[in-house]
Amino acid sequence: MSYLLFLRVLTVLCVTPSLLWVNDALAGSPTLGAMIPAAPKLGAEAWILINATTDTVITSHNSDARLAPASLTKLMTAYIATRSLKSGLINATDKVIVSENAWRTVGSRMFLKPGSSASVHDLLSGVIIDSGNDASVALAEHIAGSEGVFVGMMNSTASTLGMINTHFMNATGLPDPEHYSSARDMATLAREVINEGSSYYPLYATKTFTWNGIKQSNRNALLWRNSIYDGLKTGYTQAAGYCLVASAQRDGQRLISAVLGASSAHKRTTETEKLMGYGFRFYDTETYKKGGEVLSQAALWKGKQRSIAVGLLDDMTLTLPKNKNREVEMRLAFDGPIEAPITAGTVIGRLDLFDAEHKLGSRPLVVLVDAEQGHWWTRWWDTVHLFFTQTIRGWFDKTEVA
Repeated sequence: MSYLLFLRVLTVLCVTPSLLWVNDALAGSPTLGAMIPAAPKLGAEAWILINATTDTVITSHNSDARLAPASLTKLMTAYIATRSLKSGLINATDKVIVSENAWRTVGSRMFLKPGSSASVHDLLSGVIIDSGNDASVALAEHIAGSEGVFVGMMNSTASTLGMINTHFMNATGLPDPEHYSSARDMATLAREVINEGSSYYPLYATKTFTWNGIKQSNRNALLWRNSIYDGLKTGYTQAAGYCLVASAQRDGQRLISAVLGASSAHKRTTETEKLMGYGFRFYDTETYKKGGEVLSQAALWKGKQRSIAVGLLDDMTLTLPKNKNREVEMRLAFDGPIEAPITAGTVIGRLDLFDAEHKLGSRPLVVLVDAEQGHWWTRWWDTVHLFFTQTIRGWFDKTEVA
């Protein structure tokens, strides 16, 4: 009987190889029942899936490889345009005269005519919805005077955002050996586009745009397949293959994916759906501690009061594998005695969250209020107290080491 039971268990293990204990920085302890499937392997050169709130990488492959981004480049073109609108450098109603240079740009088009005019708002629609190379160049020239100067703005912005594997040579994504990016960098840019809170973000979910009597459809097929998707951008050249940066919201959680180098437009769509489905099904995001919340009243030395409120500056929000059995424990670690005077926001240690002995996350611990020095007698007494306390502790530490 035991032999038959052994064979049944062996059969289950053999036919379900994808069920693995997740055992990485995100995982939670495998001893606590956090069993989820391994992340899907996609038919693409590189990919990444992140949570838009926490910037946590849920899964990735080859995500720092420098690859041709094709029209994903236009995410940066549109981002700089919306930033320029926000700063007042340009206005949505500005009439832009289409140069012959913009008109002659090859590839996907908004179908602008040389010498004609289009508003900045319409050009943005042409960039985001139509993926128009002519619109991208016209917008770049309007913002910076020339596409070359605009490219300098693109690279400077990429550097500021920490896109270390990105370098642009044009505003369109047309092939160039020195024009490259990575899945991780494109996800970083998409997160910035979303978190910027621009009133133009809904353009990424707009399905069609008509200009010059020509109606074109957004190439992001996900917009037609599921209402959870609201962006962002597709791309294709022979060198880049088929690419897609997407974002979706479900159950209060927003995820961003970047898939580069798929073999077809259909493939980039279905592979993105696999990534998103995995993230939404098996991961969730929760705020465990609120910024400004008093986590403890810690001892204060040399101050008017004998204790001081400590906590976090910002919310501690974590993206973790779903696990109903997780028991979160807060542990505070102090760098040393807290001495007055001290100002609110000063880092005095760290907060660690644990599930059993598995660390889930860590954040700087700060004092939440200012504290003034106390009377000279208090300062003198605390100085003597601290001296003897630390001296005695040092003796014991030396004894333990010996």
